[in-house]
Amino acid sequence: METLPRLPRLWLSTSGGLVYHLRAWRARRQWAAFHAQVAAWLAAWAPERGRLVLVGPSAGYALPLGFLARFDDVLALEPDPWARRALRRRPDGAHLRFSEANVLATPEGLARLTASAPDAAVLFCNVLGQLDAPEGDWAGLLARHLAALPWASYHDAISTRLAPTRIQTLSAGSGRPMEKVLAHFWDQHLIEVVDHATWQLAGPQGTDYAYALWPLRPGQWHLVEWCSHRPPGPPAAPAKPAYSPR
Repeated sequence: METLPRLPRLWLSTSGGLVYHLRAWRARRQWAAFHAQVAAWLAAWAPERGRLVLVGPSAGYALPLGFLARFDDVLALEPDPWARRALRRRPDGAHLRFSEANVLATPEGLARLTASAPDAAVLFCNVLGQLDAPEGDWAGLLARHLAALPWASYHDAISTRLAPTRIQTLSAGSGRPMEKVLAHFWDQHLIEVVDHATWQLAGPQGTDYAYALWPLRPGQWHLVEWCSHRPPGPPAAPAKPAYSPR
């Protein structure tokens, strides 16, 4: 199997590196409510697998302490060297490993992830809404290549400069139109938004759709979607050897 592209080393970036970590430290109080909501989503997520692949976890700011300890083996696909250093120091990171494989760079990257980790669960950590899909859209690639694995994702759905009218988290079934979800958070009829092309990412078979607000910085609000996918049939039996996408 052809080797996957390597993750780029993000030393300075708005979504990784020192710039992002400084922003995260300064905004830790403003982000606390959003992180608490992510913790609640993860607490309710039960993929029934002993292994986990984290895709783009950064330094784990949104991953509650103790979450990684739920798994016997955790592989993190993270390009930021500063983030890797922070993840290694987590008290629940005893089983944490890293890979430089970039499973999001090519149309077949997710298929190779499935082939390399058939007994794992996959968590996309607010990454899919920040990247363009290498072919088609993320929903199509996930349905085509990750159907056999339990996976979950929290990701930017839309972003806007308009402050919300209310901030209460919303749970919604599949098929809920974007305008109805936006109306829960914003009373205005017209909202100028950036669409991150990730709406209802798990499709009509997805479960646990929910939405929360992330105040990224003053004057910048992101509506983050949570969804998960459960594969048909019983969970795969865990394999002994460690895995790593190649």
